[in-house]
Amino acid sequence: MTWLVWRQYRAQGVIALALLAAFAAVTLAGGVKIASHWHSMLATCAGHSTCLQQQPPLVSGTVADALLLLGLIVPGVLGTLWGAPLVAHELETRTSDFAWAQSVTRTRWLTAKAGWLLLAAAACGGAVCALVTWWSGPDNALQANMFRPGQFDIQGIVPVGYAVVAMALGITAGTVARRTLPAVAVALGGFVALRLLIADFVRPHYLAAVTTYYNLTGSFTPRGSAWLFSQGAVSRTGQVVLAGWGDLYPALQPACQRLLPTTAGPTSKSFSMNAVFSCMQSHGWRGFATYQPASRYWTFQGIETGIYLLLAAALIAATFVIVRRRDA
Repeated sequence: MTWLVWRQYRAQGVIALALLAAFAAVTLAGGVKIASHWHSMLATCAGHSTCLQQQPPLVSGTVADALLLLGLIVPGVLGTLWGAPLVAHELETRTSDFAWAQSVTRTRWLTAKAGWLLLAAAACGGAVCALVTWWSGPDNALQANMFRPGQFDIQGIVPVGYAVVAMALGITAGTVARRTLPAVAVALGGFVALRLLIADFVRPHYLAAVTTYYNLTGSFTPRGSAWLFSQGAVSRTGQVVLAGWGDLYPALQPACQRLLPTTAGPTSKSFSMNAVFSCMQSHGWRGFATYQPASRYWTFQGIETGIYLLLAAALIAATFVIVRRRDA
């Protein structure tokens, strides 16, 4: 069965290796330049954090967006182009009549094919995320943003989970649909929907967020690559005004309202919030920040990877049940 899988997927494997090699060459070439620039910045600033914060970004927004798009595309393509036809093509062309009538059982047939494809998906996803994680190292150190949405999705170990679940989703979709093109559409749409659902609604709640309170006349920034959810001020009665202070005026006591400018002009441009914050603090206001600490980064990576691997296992189990019970 292993030889059969290789014969059927050797063209796709060669193409995948060629694309991976090209991506590795581009990533390594760009990563060396970024690392050199980063070391020059460290030498220039001599460890002064304020100097580093004033430096321009190491990575342009266009490049960062391209990497994020790649992190979404690679697992999806693996699932749709490799996984969806695995069972669907056999059923669509009726080659299943021959394949499943031989001495090799359906269970062994599916175990060999699905097992090797899932392993290939994990290897490709792991190679891509390893390259991206290495390439992003200097920018992570400068921007402290590796925990934030977008960066979190393309680094660490979670892309391996994405690739495996995309492959499993494609295999299951092809088994249910019995047609390749509908299976491709379902696998791609389902994968994108699953990614958005978990990233936007599930991931922030893996662990309870930490809320830190501080004096308004001071400042607070979570250490390292923390994932900041919200920041602002809260009164004694629990009234919240978020940073940006667009809704600050109606929430203040009259004594503090008088310290705010009422008209736009040169006076308002040079206006300082220090007096307002001092007044707010005297009336019981406190600053707050709600965030996930940087120390939880790998915990979140492990939780999310585990979720995707469990989903993939459930999808493959369902595929085995369907294949074993379905008439050829």
